[in-house]
Amino acid sequence: MKDGAGAVAVFAEQDEGVLVNVSLELVSKARELADRLGVRVMAYLPGGQGLDALARELIAHGADQVFVVEDARLRRYETLPYEKVLVGLIRKTSPQIVLYGATAVGRDVAPRIASELRVGLTADCTGLEIGDYQAPGGAEYKDILYQIRPAWGGNMIATIVSPEHRPQMATVRSGVMKLGLKDLQRQGEIVRAEAGLDGSEFVMKLLERVSLVKKVDLTAANIIVSGGAGVGGKDSFKLIFQLAETLGGVVGASRAAVDAGFIDRDHQVGQTGTTVRPKLYVACGISGAIQHRAGMCEATKIVAINTDPSAPIFSIAHYGIVGDLNQVIPMLVKAYKSKG
Repeated sequence: MKDGAGAVAVFAEQDEGVLVNVSLELVSKARELADRLGVRVMAYLPGGQGLDALARELIAHGADQVFVVEDARLRRYETLPYEKVLVGLIRKTSPQIVLYGATAVGRDVAPRIASELRVGLTADCTGLEIGDYQAPGGAEYKDILYQIRPAWGGNMIATIVSPEHRPQMATVRSGVMKLGLKDLQRQGEIVRAEAGLDGSEFVMKLLERVSLVKKVDLTAANIIVSGGAGVGGKDSFKLIFQLAETLGGVVGASRAAVDAGFIDRDHQVGQTGTTVRPKLYVACGISGAIQHRAGMCEATKIVAINTDPSAPIFSIAHYGIVGDLNQVIPMLVKAYKSKG
């Protein structure tokens, strides 16, 4: 058996020596899947020099082995060299599952690896589970990966399986997997691996690198005030910003509000946006379609404001206010400030 055969593996993406958050989330999820299967968790960590601290962080979050590939030429991501390094690691270690973050890098390299290995790939997953599958022809498959993602514009949830080929591969959206607790005492193995690059893979020359920072970091927010189509318009969204500022939170939105042009997509919460787990989520003028609820239902406390008492959002809200948000929000702001 090859080293690590049958394990659950994660592509640990780093940028300028900093791990991308989704990689740590995936290691936590891989730990859960591996425990269910009784196998190890591996992480593939290519990059420039000095990656040991990142490897130890991956171990602290659940990895048993971290394959470190240090090469100055890998400091910044390029498609062909990263593809070659990762394909080589996968062939050497023979994992049964490989997970990638659904980042710009993950979405670029994962399909190329799938093509090279001639295996399937499910993109933008929002859930991963282990289960059994019986094919239409009668064949039964035990303990395979259920790759769960929204389909048809987010109007349904599809469960996809790749029963006959290994590894089973998926890209996973940031924020949808819960980050496990960090255990600095956890033991693991750092394995040095050769890049195996002869230079022919570097066919591009980086002239300039421009980084665009998101206007809002929803995944790190403890308090989110979100507006939906019921807000009524872009100008009315000022109330949402006012309440968020008063509470010390950030502004979110439903897909309906984004599609209507009330606010830009960086603020979108839901299956087709960002999955969040704040301590407080205030839903203003949001009906609560299943796609939106799936992206915020794990908030510690949910407050819903809606004129429709039968709106689905009330089914998961801890506190519900039936009323016009144009009247309710100013009252909430006034009441909060009076107690400050």
